[in-house]
Amino acid sequence: MERADVTNETVADLEKALRHISAIIKQKGREILSDYSITPPQFIALQWLWENGDLTIGELSNKMFLACSTTTDLVDRMEKNELVVRVKDPHDRRVVQIHLLKEGERIIEEVIEKRQNYLRDKLVNFEDKEIVLLERSLIKLQHDMREE
Repeated sequence: MERADVTNETVADLEKALRHISAIIKQKGREILSDYSITPPQFIALQWLWENGDLTIGELSNKMFLACSTTTDLVDRMEKNELVVRVKDPHDRRVVQIHLLKEGERIIEEVIEKRQNYLRDKLVNFEDKEIVLLERSLIKLQHDMREE
């Protein structure tokens, strides 16, 4: 349902700002990743595992919007670098879960901390109440978008 009090220009400005913020954070994340021996797709895979726990190749493929064969190659490289390990489900040996290892967890936590520090530095010109409102608004928007 379209709201009469929100102009097309306002919506366009919001979409553009969110798109540009996302691109800047993504670029900053890639700069931070250059200090580590992982690729951006590997980081994304590690992030999904860190946030969701063990996943199958199929589940990880769906979350990353990649073909299973591409995800398998990605997991092979991460397993070789001791970031993840494949674990057979004890109840169904046909099911193989990808499990995040300590080194993968360490990298994710360090990179996310650096990204959060970058964002914290950008919020210095905001008042506390503006930060609280921004947080609430973005979480609400994210929640509404996820419900679709």
